[in-house]
Amino acid sequence: MPICLLHAVCRHINNEHIIMGLLEFNKLPINTLVGADWRTFKAITGGREIDAAYTGKYRLTKAVCRLLSTLAPLQDKRYEKLLANKPLEHDPVFILGHWRSGTTFMHNVFSCDKHFGYNTTYQTVFPHLMMWGQPFFKKNMSWLMPDKRPTDNMELAVDLPQEEEFALANMMPYTYYNFWFLPKHQQEYADKYLLFDDISEAELRVFEETFTKLIKISLWNTHGTQFLSKNPPHTGRVKELVKMFPNAKFIYLMRNPYTVFESTRSFFTNTIQPLKLQDITPAELEQNILSVYAKLYHKYEADKASIPAGNLIEVKFEDFEADAMGMTEHIYDALSIPGFADARGAIEQYVGGKKGYKKNKYKYDDRTVRLVQENWDFALKQWNYEL
Repeated sequence: MPICLLHAVCRHINNEHIIMGLLEFNKLPINTLVGADWRTFKAITGGREIDAAYTGKYRLTKAVCRLLSTLAPLQDKRYEKLLANKPLEHDPVFILGHWRSGTTFMHNVFSCDKHFGYNTTYQTVFPHLMMWGQPFFKKNMSWLMPDKRPTDNMELAVDLPQEEEFALANMMPYTYYNFWFLPKHQQEYADKYLLFDDISEAELRVFEETFTKLIKISLWNTHGTQFLSKNPPHTGRVKELVKMFPNAKFIYLMRNPYTVFESTRSFFTNTIQPLKLQDITPAELEQNILSVYAKLYHKYEADKASIPAGNLIEVKFEDFEADAMGMTEHIYDALSIPGFADARGAIEQYVGGKKGYKKNKYKYDDRTVRLVQENWDFALKQWNYEL
């Protein structure tokens, strides 16, 4: 039966011409909810308005999701047998910071240390097809993916480290990343699932159970012993993370707010195109970016005192970028993370290969300068950033 389902999915997808090279990323006729379990899909989309322009994408995503969801129990059985009752060896290391603060680069550097395990790009879309069916679906997914992230030229591949919020969004309905699909509700999702201000106790328990499950499967998949998280939404969840993992280590990245604004606006504008089931104007998206940055910044500042002494380091991305090797060794020492000597060679090789990397360049026009100074002046002053 499972094999028949696999072939049915392939026929369904190929009938929609989702074949390597035939479609651009922003024109995919489905979105990442194809990898959600059926209960999560219904909870996210139930009672929400789907704009007319996206009903076709919604229906196809729904059909493929319904089909793939029948395979999820196969993983659930394996998880219960192999991992559910297995304790974590170490509390995680969390890389925090607003989107476009350099967290991806740091994540890639630290993941060169093989004692770390992490969520993969494939896992973000198909978290229920990790312990069963992964080779088949990974092969198909790799055909569809560009080899570089369209927004910033960072390398992209199915097995590379990736932030876990997309995976969580396909495992439960209580994540901030619901906004990618339903952007009209972005502020609602921010208050409830980014900052955990209005989240219920029942929803919080689901988050804890689901996140723990994701960590265990990630470690099993990548053969790591300590989970390495890079997930901007966690910046607003520090208190909850400390409660879950009392000895977790935290690395907070700060980057020039002028650059973060320009880069986030570009990244969100491009990334939301193949995902959204509702329209949002550029002005609305921009205002949401300005608002959420401030909320996330102040929530982190208020809650970081809950992190035990010696378990937090704050770093300017510009300093990390200028000397990634030296800063990485310093972070390992400051947080008492073991294994740097063993990982040094792999880290040096990765960092050396990035020397020719061409970043996107941003020009700060008068409007950008005004918006950042009017809305994020607190960050400019606290971190001494200037034009």
